[in-house]
Parts: sequence; C-alpha cells; structure tokens
Amino acid sequence: MWLKLLLPSTCKIPLGVTVEPTEVCAYEKSGQESSDDTDGSHDGFRDNYFDVDYCDSEPTDVGSSRQTLPVFRNAERTSNDNGASATQPAEGNPPVDPLLQVTGAGSDEPVNVPTIEASDSTFSDGSDLHEGKYFNTKKDLKRKLSDIAMKGNFEFRTRKSNRSLWVIECIDPNCSWRLRASKIVPESTKFVIRKYVGVHSCSLLNRNANHRQATYVVIGEQVAPQYVGVEKGPGPKGVQTFARTELGAQISYYKAWRGRKHAHTLIRGSPEQSFHVLPSYFHMLEKLNPGTYLFLAFGVAIRGFRYMRKVVGIDGTFLKGQYRGVLLVATAQDGNGQCYPLAWGIVDSENEDAWSWFLTQLKEIIGDTDELALISDRAPSIKKAISTVFEKAHHGACAWHVAQNIKNKFKCADIMGSYWSAVNAYRCEDFTGYMIEISNRYPRVAEYLENEVGFEKWSRCHYPGLRYNITTTNMVESLNSMLVNARDFPYVALLDVIQEKMSKWWNDRRIVATAIITPLTPSRESELRPRFAQSNGRHTSQLNPITYHVKGGELEGVVDIFNKTCTCKEFDIDKLPCVHAVAAAHHAQVSVYSLVSPYYTKEYYLLAYGETIYPVGSQSQWDVPNEVVTRIVLPREVKEKKRGRPKTSRFPSVGEFRKRKNCCGKCGAYGHYKKKCNSQTGSTEGNPPTNVPG
Repeated sequence: MWLKLLLPSTCKIPLGVTVEPTEVCAYEKSGQESSDDTDGSHDGFRDNYFDVDYCDSEPTDVGSSRQTLPVFRNAERTSNDNGASATQPAEGNPPVDPLLQVTGAGSDEPVNVPTIEASDSTFSDGSDLHEGKYFNTKKDLKRKLSDIAMKGNFEFRTRKSNRSLWVIECIDPNCSWRLRASKIVPESTKFVIRKYVGVHSCSLLNRNANHRQATYVVIGEQVAPQYVGVEKGPGPKGVQTFARTELGAQISYYKAWRGRKHAHTLIRGSPEQSFHVLPSYFHMLEKLNPGTYLFLAFGVAIRGFRYMRKVVGIDGTFLKGQYRGVLLVATAQDGNGQCYPLAWGIVDSENEDAWSWFLTQLKEIIGDTDELALISDRAPSIKKAISTVFEKAHHGACAWHVAQNIKNKFKCADIMGSYWSAVNAYRCEDFTGYMIEISNRYPRVAEYLENEVGFEKWSRCHYPGLRYNITTTNMVESLNSMLVNARDFPYVALLDVIQEKMSKWWNDRRIVATAIITPLTPSRESELRPRFAQSNGRHTSQLNPITYHVKGGELEGVVDIFNKTCTCKEFDIDKLPCVHAVAAAHHAQVSVYSLVSPYYTKEYYLLAYGETIYPVGSQSQWDVPNEVVTRIVLPREVKEKKRGRPKTSRFPSVGEFRKRKNCCGKCGAYGHYKKKCNSQTGSTEGNPPTNVPG
C-alpha cells in the first residue's frame, strides 16, 4: 500500500515512508484539467494542516520527470491484520493520531509520526492577490506574478497553461505556494484567480535573485516609463541598476541590453511598424501644418525662410536603427546666429541620386536665385548634384573640412593660423598676404587651395555670392549632434523628435523675440555696441552727400551710407556696420540701425518664428482617409546582420583624429598602460595610481 503525506519542508520523515506535497488534483493525474470548480473538491491545495491520502499504486505522470501520486478524497480506512481499523489502535498499543498513522514498507505495524508544530519558516509573498481577483488579460496576470516573484526573490514554474487556464507553483517541490487562474467564461479575455496559496514553506536556499521570471520582456515593461519623453534614458548598466534596486533581480548586461531595446519598442514602436504608419503620419503632419512637404519641410519654416539670410548648409548623418539609412539635413541661420532647420530627408546612402532627389525637393521650397548660397563639404556627390539641380545658386565649401584635408594630406598643422586668417579675410589684399605666407612654407598646400579647391569655394573675399560670416557647416553639424541619441529610433519616432525640437525652438525663440527691447537681435546688438566705442576716436570727413572718409586706427575707410559699402569690405560682406560705417553714421546724424540688414532686426526675428509647429498627437486620435491608411510602404533591404555589437559611432572624417584614452589593466586608471603602472595596490577604483618612489 502506497500513501501520500503532506508535511512542511522542515519536518522529519520516517524512513521507508513516501512523502510529497499535494501539488495536483486527482483530475491532473491523467494530464487533463477539469472545468473550473467552485466547491474546492478538486483544488488539491492544503495549507496549515496535514493530510494523509491512500491509493493502491503510484503511477508516473506521463511526459514529466516527476512522479505524481494521485489523491483520493474520503478514502476508507483499511483494517490491519489484528482486526483493528486504522483509526483504532491495536490492543496494547498507545493511541495514534489518525491523521498521522502510516504504515512502513513491508510491515503491518503502524509507524507513529511525531506531531509537528507550526514552523516560523513559512512566509508570505507579500502580494495583494486573493481568490476571486480579476485581471483583464492573462498577460496582465503573468506580468503581476512576475513582478511579485522578482521582488520576493523566488521562482515559479508553470504546471499547465493554455488559452483559458494557467496553473503555477513554486519551483521548490516542497513549497506550498501555488496559484490557479482561468477565464471567467470561455468567450471572455478576463482571468480570475480560482485558487491561491500565497504562503511559502520553501527554504531560503531556494530563493534566487537571478531567476527565470526576470526575462528581458518583463524588465523592458518595468523600465519603459523611464524612456517616455526623453531621447536617451538609462543605458544597459542603468537598467541593471534599476532591476537590482527596484525589482530585486540580478540580470546580465546582455539581458539588460535586450530589456532596454524592448522598452524602446514599447515606447516608440518597432521599425516595421514605423514604415506602416508613415503615410498616415505625413498625412496628419501636413493636415495640422499646412504647406508641409512629404520629405519633411514644415510649412512654418518654409514661410519663415523669407526672413533669413539666404545661406543654407547641407549635410548628412548616418542612422543607427535596424534599417540604417542616412538623414539629409538643410538648415539656415537666423538673425541671432541660431540654427533654422529647413528640410529633412531619409535616403539609403549618400550618393548622387539621393542628393539630387533631396536638392530637387529643396529647390521647390526655397527657389533658385543668385542670392542663394549653398555650403557643404567637398563630397563629389553633393558637388555634382548642386551643379545639376541649381543653376543660379552659388556653392561654397566648408572651410573646416578643407582644413582637415590639408592636415591629412600634407601633415602641416602649423600653418592653420595663416589658413584661417585667409579664410576670414575681408579684403583681397589681406588674403594675398596670408597666401604668400602659406606658399613660402608649403607650396603644395597653396597650389592645392588655389587649383584643386579654388579660392572662390572657401575664401570669404573671393566668394562670388554672399555668404555673410558663415564659412563652415557648423550649423548642420549642430543639428546632427542634437539627434545623436534619436538616430537610433525608428523613422516615425525620429521624426517625432525632430518635430518636438522644432516646436520647442519656435516657441522659445518667439518668447525671446517678444521680450527684446532693442532694434536688433541680442547677438547682433552685442556685436555692434563695441564698434560705437571704437568709432569715437576716428576722424570723419564728408566727401559728398552719401560718402564719408574715416581716418584713424589701423585701417582707413571710405563709407557709402546709401549703398551700404565700405572699402574695408566688412560692411559689404556681413551687412552689419563696421567701425567706419558707425563713425560715418554718427557724423551724418543718421541712425546706425538704418544701415543694418533687416535680417538682423527684431522685426524679422519675430516674423521668422511667428507661427506654431503642431504635433500629430496620438495615433488613436488621427483622422486619416482610408486610401492613405491602405498605402503600403516597404522597408528597405538591409544586409545580413554581422556578429557582435552593432556599430553606433561614425567613422572619423578625413583629418579628424580622436584622442584615445589608455586604460591601465592593473589599477583601472587612464593615461598609462599596465606595464608602466607604478601602483602596488592593484586597485580597480579608477583613480590615478600612486607613484611609488624608487
């Protein structure tokens, strides 16, 4: 005769007696679940008492490595050989508790199991779960249980799971903790807890902080709120810290990385979903911001470009998401010296076709005039596309990129001072002097700048158009740097970040423009004020009603206050009065502000940011026609993913060198190698090593 005895894990079991906690119901013996019961006759759960169940054999649960003993309720007690029932002691024997009377293997003599008192080793899981509690979905219930398990540092395993049932138990077979939940009705998605024992009787040795419930999906769902409304959020190490402090779970770096990626997907959507909603997204963007182009040029920015200097910087930056690609950018600079984004476009790569498409779209919104200047690096694809698309606009090279090419090709960083002086020279005479200095020391550099690059591309004084004081593409690089974290997002999430940034800029700068009390923007006002002080010592004489001769200082100047020119050329190029023009205006009793270009005035600054850029809102609030919703946008084909961590940092540009920090493998400090380390402690705190003399 076999028997099954329910005992806490702390009690001592007599030799020869089979003991196992009641974990399954009688209907689970065959591997099938019964219908949801309400009378508790088939729950198979026991708590705070012991039970002895008898059966004729010990079948094996098919498909499981564990042997399960079936349980029979209200089994009749059998009689022993002396004729006494199991509940009555044989004559001459002491009375035995019927619930603890068992029979040893191969013997008819009863074995007395000591009476077991309540143990302090049991503990609650600390949750608010109870029988009859409802959950909207099975997923919500599993998420709740996973959270309880992580915070309680215990694991559970699933005994049975399907669409309408979920039965779990503590991973320790001797523990009493378990739960059974099922659908309220078969047609519903709501789950209700039918049976629940929230008390653990397992040993603390079985409690594990690195358990199976701490999956990357659960970690991602828990940490997802920290990525709402921010671009970067915590990195993998930050997720590890969050899991350890908030969830009580120890997770690996890789699991934290996957959890972070899952959190990004929950907040910003997947790359595949991004392609599906692109048509609807652009429809809402154009609906809320009239005049917006589908390659993302806000109508507000297009209309505001009328109040900008006609100098546009263009460049591209690579994207780091699943489908990669390149983000092309075109931006101007407002009268206060701030970036004024005009257009954005996403292409497969930087090539002539991509740039031709982008510049064609750009031409439609800003036009093609002789006043327009396009500044970029010297990439052949950009150069050829500009010459093909724009007939009147002038193309200028970024002086910084030219400087990097010089340092890389000729290894002559010591002449950069003369080079930059030549770049910023206003008069051709000054430019020639600096070029002579370069030619005397490095003739090949001078030849490269004159013949291969061309003076008209990088020199301010030789530029055929008007590029003001803008000599580099720094304004575009600033936008690329702004999106350093967002470039890892799916396309729609990336466009959302761009819209949010531009909306904030427009609002903030509108507030600043409204509060300005001077005729000019703050930066131009601060640039003009020192020239008033410098003009006080200048001698000014009138040559005719509009022309004045200004002496004094290092350079004389002849100013035409009607045509707004000066022989120093600074007034001509920057369109901001030079020292000579300020002195002439004072002598002629003309307001110096009347000589300033309107692009620098408060009025133009306010008009440029007078309108508002609106967000598209939540996708559930979109009103999109069916013909737009049904449009199919397929993601681009990408190469097979390489092994290892995906590359997220760009390759350095030509001539760009990044200083490498050497980390010591002995003390953890930077600036030296292990072989040259003088530390004797071998500390890994990351502090500089202590130099030991001798």
